[in-house]
Amino acid sequence: MKKILFILIASILVLAACSSGSKEGKESEGDGKKDPNTITAWAWDPKFNIAALKLAEEKYSGEEEVKLNIIENAQPDIVSKLNTGLSSGTMKGMPNLVLIEDYRAQSFLQAYPDAFYDLSDYFNSDDFAKYKIESASLDGKIYGLPFDTGVAGLYVRTDMLDEAGYSVDDFTNITWDEFIEMGKKVKEKTGKPMLTVDPNDLGTIRMMIQTAGEWYLKEDGTTPNLGGNAALADAFRVYKTMLDEGVAGIHSDWSQMLAGFNGGDVAAVAQGNWITPSIKAEESQSGKWAVVPIPRLNVPNAVNASNLGGSSFYVLNIDGKEKAAEFLANTFGSNADFYQDLVSEVGAIGTYIPAAEGDAYKTEDEYFGGQKTVSDFSKWMEEIPEVNYGMHTYAIEDILVAEMQNYLNGQDIDEVLNNAQKQAEAQLK
Repeated sequence: MKKILFILIASILVLAACSSGSKEGKESEGDGKKDPNTITAWAWDPKFNIAALKLAEEKYSGEEEVKLNIIENAQPDIVSKLNTGLSSGTMKGMPNLVLIEDYRAQSFLQAYPDAFYDLSDYFNSDDFAKYKIESASLDGKIYGLPFDTGVAGLYVRTDMLDEAGYSVDDFTNITWDEFIEMGKKVKEKTGKPMLTVDPNDLGTIRMMIQTAGEWYLKEDGTTPNLGGNAALADAFRVYKTMLDEGVAGIHSDWSQMLAGFNGGDVAAVAQGNWITPSIKAEESQSGKWAVVPIPRLNVPNAVNASNLGGSSFYVLNIDGKEKAAEFLANTFGSNADFYQDLVSEVGAIGTYIPAAEGDAYKTEDEYFGGQKTVSDFSKWMEEIPEVNYGMHTYAIEDILVAEMQNYLNGQDIDEVLNNAQKQAEAQLK
């Protein structure tokens, strides 16, 4: 009876995987007839991640032919399908390659340590930004090959700064407190807030605390680090001060944020570099933007570099793993020329450091007044502090969203973070 039940469950999982609604290919049925040169990959975003995979397939220069079977899934669907499949104890229906967001990687590596293939010997980790290697590693082994960077920047409207008597240099390598003081004058002179934030999305808090090399979890990646976290307390203070002083406004969703800067309603945007195409979508503002390093917290050892988002490629420990690992090594793991095309054709800034010496990384962007934005982002990327994102980034953020409202309503910061600590400890046992 147990054997029959197991077969039924496995069959359901395979059928569910096969009905993903992919626009790119069909899921492997795991029947042993798969072409040994075909690599199945799961990824989201056809114009970015999937486009990067297709470009890698074109640029692959290994001895044997490689054909990618790319299955497009929304990121939440990938998370769900991986958890369902891996927790079932069967690897049927699993892809050879899968893209995983850096914030979620440790939850998979720690929960399913035998499900992923060790890539340590396939590429030189010293060639990649250190903070990316941290998120893709467990117990001294590297399971993910880094892809795109979420290196953050402060995008500023140069015309609005000029109206307030400031230059781009005035906003370069500053603290968030300096940002607030100058922001008050910009608001006074232009009538515009510096930026907008969404209290239900604490990405801004994430960027702030990583400038100080801190996270919601301790270095073990599992123990909550909320109560007594000086960087987190300072980030909450800065966040509230920006709102209280009118330096920051509020947006409720993604489209409102885009409308704000495209419509000229804010003087700055603090985001990962992936926001660049959205800023450039408003052609009438060409030449009126520049990008400077993200402000840092006013705590010891903080730097003007941080991250928001980003992902890496992982190989599942199934038949074909060596072929998939070799494919990654030959393209994303070592090919600087490939990264030039990745920047120019897809707009993706990878975390492969040698690529920064290429011509595509040094191209001047006329939209940003001729600034070499890709080169600048690449430099800042190397300075991002390493933190262990751990297993519970989003679960803890659900707690912090509610506690942020308590703080904005006047509750003491120590009480707020201690309450969050107790909740996290109770929920994440």
